[in-house]
Amino acid sequence: MAFLHLPGLGQVYYHEYGAGAKPMLAFHGYGMTGRQFEVLQKSILTQYRVYSFDHFFHGQTKIENWTEQQILAGMPKAMMRAYLEEWFKAHGRQRISLMAYSIGANLALVLVEEFPEFIEEVILMAPDGLSVYKGFNFLMHHAAGKLMFKTVTKSNWLAPGVLKGLRRIRFIDESLYKIAYSEMDTPQKRQDVYYTLNLIKQLQPDVVKVTSQINAHNIKCHLIFGKHDMLFPKSSAAGFIQKLTNPVVHEVPLGHWLVTAQLDDYMVNYNL
Repeated sequence: MAFLHLPGLGQVYYHEYGAGAKPMLAFHGYGMTGRQFEVLQKSILTQYRVYSFDHFFHGQTKIENWTEQQILAGMPKAMMRAYLEEWFKAHGRQRISLMAYSIGANLALVLVEEFPEFIEEVILMAPDGLSVYKGFNFLMHHAAGKLMFKTVTKSNWLAPGVLKGLRRIRFIDESLYKIAYSEMDTPQKRQDVYYTLNLIKQLQPDVVKVTSQINAHNIKCHLIFGKHDMLFPKSSAAGFIQKLTNPVVHEVPLGHWLVTAQLDDYMVNYNL
C-alpha cells in the first residue's frame, strides 16, 4: 500500500497484492477500490504482482487544489501519463500488464495509447470505452443531459425516482438498479458520482489508435464480457474486436457485476 504523487492531480493510493512476479497495473470499477481484484485469487494473483489504484473520489486517493469548475471540465488525457511515469520512478522502467473493469478500462486504454512499447498484456472486463455509450455521452456532453445530471445528483428524491423509472422501462435491469441505487442514496455518494464521471469524461480512448498499437506491438488482449450485462455487453465492442489481429474474447454467464469468485473459477478453467 503506497501513494504516487501525480503532478497537477494529487495523491493516488494504490494497493499491492498477488503472489506472482509479473507486474500488473489495475483500474477498478465505479464504487469500488483498488482491492476489487483480490477476489481473483486462483487466477490472476498466482501469476502477477498487482498494483491497483483507487480512482479519484474513491478510497484514499485525493485530488488536490481542483475547483469544481476544473473537475466538471474533466481531466485531460495527457495527465494519464503521470500514472505510469510516477510508477516507473518507484519501481523501475519495465514491461507491465494492465487489467481493468468497467469505467476503469478508459484509464487502461489511454495508457495503451501512450505507452504501447511497455505493455505486455491487457485484460479488460466488462469494459467501458470501446464504443460510445449513449447514456453517458448524453449526461456528460449535451447541455440538457448535463443539467439533468446535476439536478438529479443535487436532489434527495429525484435520483431514486429516476432509477426506478429506468428499471420500469427496462433500460436497466434489477442488478444494475441495485448497484446504482447503492451509489446514489446519500448526498455525498451522489456528489462523488457526479464528480467521478465528469472528471474522467475526457479519458475516451481513441479506438483506432488503441487497436493499431495493440496489433503493432503484439500486445496480448483478453476481453471478458458478461452474457447478461446490459451496460457494456459484448455487442457494444464488436467494432473494437474486429479491428484486433488476435483477440481472446470470452463471454461468461454473468451480468455487469463481473469481478467475482465465479469469474476467478472461469479464468482458472480456461487458463486465463
